[in-house]
Amino acid sequence: MIIKTDNSLIAQVAQHLRQGLFLLFAALLVVGTLYTARFGIYDDALVRVGGLALGILLLLSRPSAKAGVARVILDLGLCVLLIAALVRYAMIAEALETGLYFLEPIDVALGVGALIVLLEMARRMVGLPLVLVCAVGIVYGLFGDQLGGMLSHSGLTLPDMTFTLWYSFDGVFGRPLAVVVSTIIIFIIFGALLEVLGAGDVLLKLAMRSLGWLRGGAAHAAVMASALFGSVSGSAVANVVGTGVVTIPMIKRSGFSARFAGAVETAASSGGQIMPPIMGAVAFIMADLTGIPYLYICLAALVPAILYYGSLFACISAEARRADIERPDPATIPRFGGRDWLMLSVFVVPLGLIIVLLIGGKSPALAGFWATVAALVLGLALNPKTRSLKALHQTLSSAASASATILVAVGAVGIIVGIMNLTGLGLRFATAAQALSDGSLLMSLLLMALACLVLGMGMPTVPAYLIIILVMGPAVEALGVPTIAAHLFVVYFAVMSAVTPPVALAAFAAASIAQANPIGISVTAVRLALIGFLVPFAFAFNPSLLLIADFSLSEFCWILLRLAVAIWCLAIFAPRGVVWTLAAVLAAICLILPSLPLQVASLLLIVAAELVYRSRRKTARCASSPKSSA
Repeated sequence: MIIKTDNSLIAQVAQHLRQGLFLLFAALLVVGTLYTARFGIYDDALVRVGGLALGILLLLSRPSAKAGVARVILDLGLCVLLIAALVRYAMIAEALETGLYFLEPIDVALGVGALIVLLEMARRMVGLPLVLVCAVGIVYGLFGDQLGGMLSHSGLTLPDMTFTLWYSFDGVFGRPLAVVVSTIIIFIIFGALLEVLGAGDVLLKLAMRSLGWLRGGAAHAAVMASALFGSVSGSAVANVVGTGVVTIPMIKRSGFSARFAGAVETAASSGGQIMPPIMGAVAFIMADLTGIPYLYICLAALVPAILYYGSLFACISAEARRADIERPDPATIPRFGGRDWLMLSVFVVPLGLIIVLLIGGKSPALAGFWATVAALVLGLALNPKTRSLKALHQTLSSAASASATILVAVGAVGIIVGIMNLTGLGLRFATAAQALSDGSLLMSLLLMALACLVLGMGMPTVPAYLIIILVMGPAVEALGVPTIAAHLFVVYFAVMSAVTPPVALAAFAAASIAQANPIGISVTAVRLALIGFLVPFAFAFNPSLLLIADFSLSEFCWILLRLAVAIWCLAIFAPRGVVWTLAAVLAAICLILPSLPLQVASLLLIVAAELVYRSRRKTARCASSPKSSA
């Protein structure tokens, strides 16, 4: 009995210790981010290395009820190994800056150990696919010189690889990680703060008040709320879980099937990352990689995002008519009172402040800092429930955990970037892709889309985007696609992977709430989001759609008309059955392809098919009328 009591006491003490360490690392990460956003980067190496280190230590110290003795020992060992590697890094940091330092065996051993810790955390937080890609890259770097043909390289030693991946700014601590620690984390903190302050509830209420009166209004409201909040949250799964617990049951009560309710939330939440102004933080990395100003990227993404959500609204309206769902009673729609308008300012004022500061030439990080301050002040003033240690704890935990996850993911991507730079694989892959596509832009785009969908199924949008654009981007740009179009193309398909079966992470998250089959939800979500698979090809072939690249008013109007017809076709034809759905998809594809005769023929066939359908329905109704009257 005494032994059991002692063990229980030790377990409680260990749990409290982990909780304390977790909060300490979370506070350091959040405070450090706020300082960097306000005053700028004071030491590049310290911010990059320290940011990743805090992220890993935070995740290792995170309390877990399921953690057994073996897991605790493993976590402790990983902590010791990482701290030892960091201490050694600090000891040789000055020598590394001279560029004349040669790694000693202890440096190589600790560097490899640190990479193992990083990959283990990536496995836990992101999933096995990213780790496997990194492992293949490392093996290729060490033994690729023994391969023949275009895959062969000059060879790398373990010290050379370790130096690049861990002890330089060309690997784990490269530019992607620098963007995360300097710009993205402040917006993650901003999103977590908005959620705790109750902005999500107000946005959902606003959406219901604005669109709830429509036929199928609950589904329309869910789309609007997910679009608004999804842009800030930056994660399709988190958005599904956050808003779906309210919207999915609401959609089901209005008369839609559980499968359709889950699919609506899946498609709407996934699209949040392509909706300006925040775009789930991927816009900041894109701005750094391309050199295109952040506001220009938001402007370029605006029209495609509107088309995507317009398509969702059209599909919901068509489904509501098919299921004969009536308009809801106005009395059941929640009122949006004076207090709600005040609470809405917690979301609107900071977003407006971001736009104003960016237009004024301030950095995105500084804009994010002042937006966070504005949201905090307004939230505390208007919502008394948030003035508590519990709310502070929730904000710290949520923001730090999300930040640590993206730090680990982007750090792991740095391994792939480093291997590609060392071996020249990216250049050779681009050459091979060009040869395989035989100069065909369509074939190159299809290869890139497929790669995005496959990689994106197992990892978040940011790492999937980084890997694909670094490998395939140069090949597509060489065929004449503007840089911004190539990057947005990759982002769209990385986002669409969250709804694509068989993995479809967002669909599985929605399935647990909707109580429906996840694969069924995924298939329906793909049907609803079909325009999201077509719009990237549209702006690759017609850059005017992005407003900032090779703009032509006539081309813009023509592609907009064709996409509008495609949206109408997909929304109206799909509910009529499998044959109509296939015909709608084929017609929409023909409208996008860069062939004027094919585009005109598709338009005429769509109109003819609809006229024939309506004529036959009218004839059928007339034929049934005498029978019913008799």
